[in-house]
Amino acid sequence: MSHTAHIPSHRKPRRSASKIALRAGVAGGVLSTLAVAGASGPAFAAEPVTETIEMPTITADLSTQVAQSADATQQAANSYALQAEQDLAVAKAAKQAKADQALAEKKAEAKKKAEAEAKRKAEEARASRSAERTTLSTASHVAAPASGSVASVIAFLKAQLGDAYVMGGTGPNSWDCSGLTQAAFAQAGVSLPRVSQDQSTAGTPVSLDNLQVGDLLYWGSAGSAYHVGVYIGNGQYLDAANPSKGVVIQDLSGYPATGAVRVL
Repeated sequence: MSHTAHIPSHRKPRRSASKIALRAGVAGGVLSTLAVAGASGPAFAAEPVTETIEMPTITADLSTQVAQSADATQQAANSYALQAEQDLAVAKAAKQAKADQALAEKKAEAKKKAEAEAKRKAEEARASRSAERTTLSTASHVAAPASGSVASVIAFLKAQLGDAYVMGGTGPNSWDCSGLTQAAFAQAGVSLPRVSQDQSTAGTPVSLDNLQVGDLLYWGSAGSAYHVGVYIGNGQYLDAANPSKGVVIQDLSGYPATGAVRVL
């Protein structure tokens, strides 16, 4: 026997590996249980989920609907733009029509004023000419002898210069050829027939080479003359020529007469 066998050892006896492993396993199990309990505790304490939200799934139909909606929106925008353009065009057209109407009314008013002014001037000229004729007629009646006066005939004829030619006209502002000569010789107290045919034989025939102032000229045959006028001297005659000339003085050389008669 060893001399130290009776002395107890100061070292603690070793724990066996199996005991240590068992203890570690138990401790790990406890900690795991606590960890699970701690993690699940608040979840069990919260309200339970009663609704489920499903996110829409984008399908081909949904894509088509979106595209169609975009097209409709674009079409609406285009329609609004076209309507705006049409409204603007209508407004412009209305404005232009109003301006055109105002211009037309202005022109019509100006034309109306011009016509009124022309009418006024024509009436003034007519009144002046009538007054002149009245003066000449009065003077010729005063100066003419009882048997008539060539001067009164010529004065009356010249007072009608510029009057219009109208078929069948007998004055006071329009004449035909025989109507003028009839009125002229009436100033001297001579009553001539109304038409050219009869006037061409109403006096004493005279030669065209021996004409005197106041002789009645005719064109055509005596008794069937188609035109008459009065010789006023210097190779000229006065007549109511035609619608384009009216009452004028003309040269015999330009339109020679066929014959002549002396009435006074």
